[in-house]
Amino acid sequence: MTRLVFRICALFASCALSFQAQSSAPTPLELASPKPPALIGFPFTDEELNYTVNWPSGINLGEAHMHAKRSGTNWDFEFTVDAGIPGFQVKDIYRAEATPGLCAVSFDRSTIHGPRTVDEKEMIDASRGIATRTPKSGGRTDIAVPNCVKDALTYLFYTREELGQGRVPAAQQILFGGLYQISVAYAGAPVIPVGGKDVQSDEVLCTVKGPSSQFTFEMYFARDPARSPLLVKAPFALGTFSMELIR
Repeated sequence: MTRLVFRICALFASCALSFQAQSSAPTPLELASPKPPALIGFPFTDEELNYTVNWPSGINLGEAHMHAKRSGTNWDFEFTVDAGIPGFQVKDIYRAEATPGLCAVSFDRSTIHGPRTVDEKEMIDASRGIATRTPKSGGRTDIAVPNCVKDALTYLFYTREELGQGRVPAAQQILFGGLYQISVAYAGAPVIPVGGKDVQSDEVLCTVKGPSSQFTFEMYFARDPARSPLLVKAPFALGTFSMELIR
């Protein structure tokens, strides 16, 4: 793909040099042609997205932030949540490193959900097909993983990239302390309110299956080139909570 882009750029460059040899003055058409808008956000540039976390009634419970940043040829991803209700705090930090092809390199998570806490790191050895899980409390576990396995955070960015190419991600196993099966189904193109404005979106239903549980949640993506996540709705015992993008 990179070689093809280079050849196309070289072709355009040679055409431009040939044209300049004939005339250095721009034509009226060139003066009138608008420049295409710059592509921003993942996977084109570093990215920072901010969200509100809301109670089913619409009451704000906190905030969430998502970051993507180039690190050499790899990507560094981060997702944080700081929310809660009286007597029950939710404070999560997820960090992931992935290759240019969005294969997981490492995945860290530090979470507080009321009295329950998790703090661990997972390192993926692609050559051996092994993910090593190391809790902060001690010990380690080796998990056999598929080729180019994705952690849960990297899978979100992979979903965006696939949607941007007009595809729905294939069902596969993802890494989140263990292996879980995830499948994504396209659910339509609703217009949804975001930041007080109606926005055209693409809705997908994500189903995650573990050894003894199954969980489904809704995600809505913008139709911009970056396929920015607009809204996430997830059901819990107290109701359906949402995470909405702040424009």
